[in-house]
Amino acid sequence: MGAGRGTLSVAAGLVLVALACVGYVLPPAFDFPPLEADQAFRSIPAQPRDELRPVAQSARFAVEDVSVPAEGQRLEGTVRAPLTPGRHPAMVFVSGSGNGSRTEFAPQADFLARTGVVTLAYDKRTVGYNFRDRDFGLLADDTLRMVDLLAKRPDVDPSRIGLWGVSEGGWVVPIAAAKSPSVGFVVLVSSPNVSPLRQVAWALNEQLLRLRAPIGVRDLLTRAMGGVGFDFLRYDAMPALRQVRQPVLAFYGTEDPSIPFVESTRALTTALTGSGNDRYTIRFMAHGDHAMRINGGPFTPGYLDTLANWISGLPGTAVPPVHLAGATPVQLFEAADVPAAPWYAGGAMLGLTLCLTAVGYVAGPVAVMLVRLRGGPVALGETDARLWPPIRRRLTRMAWTGLGLLASVLLFITVLVLFAVNQAGAWPAVLAGWLIVRVLAALMLVQEVTAVAAVVSALREGMRPDRWQHVAMAGVLGGTGLLLVAAAYYGLFAFPW
Repeated sequence: MGAGRGTLSVAAGLVLVALACVGYVLPPAFDFPPLEADQAFRSIPAQPRDELRPVAQSARFAVEDVSVPAEGQRLEGTVRAPLTPGRHPAMVFVSGSGNGSRTEFAPQADFLARTGVVTLAYDKRTVGYNFRDRDFGLLADDTLRMVDLLAKRPDVDPSRIGLWGVSEGGWVVPIAAAKSPSVGFVVLVSSPNVSPLRQVAWALNEQLLRLRAPIGVRDLLTRAMGGVGFDFLRYDAMPALRQVRQPVLAFYGTEDPSIPFVESTRALTTALTGSGNDRYTIRFMAHGDHAMRINGGPFTPGYLDTLANWISGLPGTAVPPVHLAGATPVQLFEAADVPAAPWYAGGAMLGLTLCLTAVGYVAGPVAVMLVRLRGGPVALGETDARLWPPIRRRLTRMAWTGLGLLASVLLFITVLVLFAVNQAGAWPAVLAGWLIVRVLAALMLVQEVTAVAAVVSALREGMRPDRWQHVAMAGVLGGTGLLLVAAAYYGLFAFPW
């Protein structure tokens, strides 16, 4: 009933080469070119001492919860207001991606309140913001509602209300600042200033380099990203940045693996100087991560003092003695837009492929069930009783291997995301996970080849499959074939591994 091992080995090898070619030819070409050295970033001057002088934190402050009506929901926030008399500068915290809880800003808000700055942190909206749909203009409108609330307070100087935005907030804050003259200044922390897709792709490559992951891992993830059709991923930040007329203070950490900080700085300076705004201050903080902390712990030295001194010194601090200062940033690779996947590899086609595979895997059992419900016979003839059980076992193993491959890919991506936060001991786990994914893909290929050979051999020996057997064989063999082509597109059969 089986073909010779030599014949099967040759057949499996030919199929493997064909699938490897699919992985090389079909996906759009993509790579991260090295970043050309820029003289402006080779010799950045040290940060001026006046910016780093310790700030007195003597003011007591009150904490007040507020609720602001917004589009589709109410936004809950917390105001920290110094109890010293007079009008104070004020600032609204704008969160990065995710749920954006106001509690994450408590340490910075407390610090600034003790130095005499009124702060407002609020929970990001849940209506109209999700993993797939993000309207930065809508988020900017929420921010301006908070500015209006502060402007009405008797303890706030309405001419000195600013916005502070981190990460994704770096796309939101410039929109708000460009919309409203009520915004008196802008603070950007780890602001990407490139498109979300370029930022995510660069961060992905940076994380994989740090994890020492094989190049195939990057190919798998970037090809998957190319099939994502979320409109916000290709948002262009430059038009809003060019309309910012307020003083700008921007912070970047030299150990931030999440944004291309050199290119982000270039984009910011190009936009501001191009529109005639020379009131910008950019500071690179040594050892700072994406949140201006050191490995997720304490804030990088000088960050909070620089922030407080700059705000309290406005308008005098708006034009600094030197625009770029601090630690020297080193970015090895350019950020690059991931090319959109062709129509046959888009998200819809991938979803259709997975659905057809799932249908194929359950088609056989469902067909048997329907035969029994109709009272039809499921008994096999003498020849079929001898030839069918080995084929059925092969089909069952193929279905489990296919499901195992899908589960392993999802689990592997989850592991990569977790290690993006804590990379301790990551390298062996990443290699082991990638090896499991590749082995399962190769096993599925071998099972497909040997199962096809077994079916052909059984038919030659006289097996006469019933309709439900045809459904089972066509479903599993066809579903696995689709899965093999999809795996080939995502580089699971490419060399080197």
